[in-house]
Amino acid sequence: MSFVYFTDRDLGKRFPESLKSGGLTVERHGDHFAPDTADEIWLETVGRRGWIALTHDRRIRYKPNERDAVTRHGVALLVIVGAAPFPDLARAFVTSLPVIEHFLRRHQPPFIAKVYRPTPAETARRSTAPGRIELWYAP
Repeated sequence: MSFVYFTDRDLGKRFPESLKSGGLTVERHGDHFAPDTADEIWLETVGRRGWIALTHDRRIRYKPNERDAVTRHGVALLVIVGAAPFPDLARAFVTSLPVIEHFLRRHQPPFIAKVYRPTPAETARRSTAPGRIELWYAP
């Protein structure tokens, strides 16, 4: 099963380009929506198309209208966690892809999960160490 990843506007342009360079199929927010499109609107489209939504907005779970849109539209939403430059976050995402896609095959949307980079200690031991993914919200 191949996945299509949708990057929210808060991930900018470099993050999705890095994912594409890593061989992923990526749809950018800016290619489908105006910059000021409400999250509930793009969440509906992403859910209908069966895409995997990626965001850097850690507060999305606490915004009732957005959390409810995830549930209502059957969205698989991955929150990219970390205060690092987007190219570093994208590289960690691609390195963690086997772990992420295993999670996606085992969990039925709707849900919100957090994607973490590997720790510096893990990366020091092995440069290709994957990060981890944790279920954060499932109705």
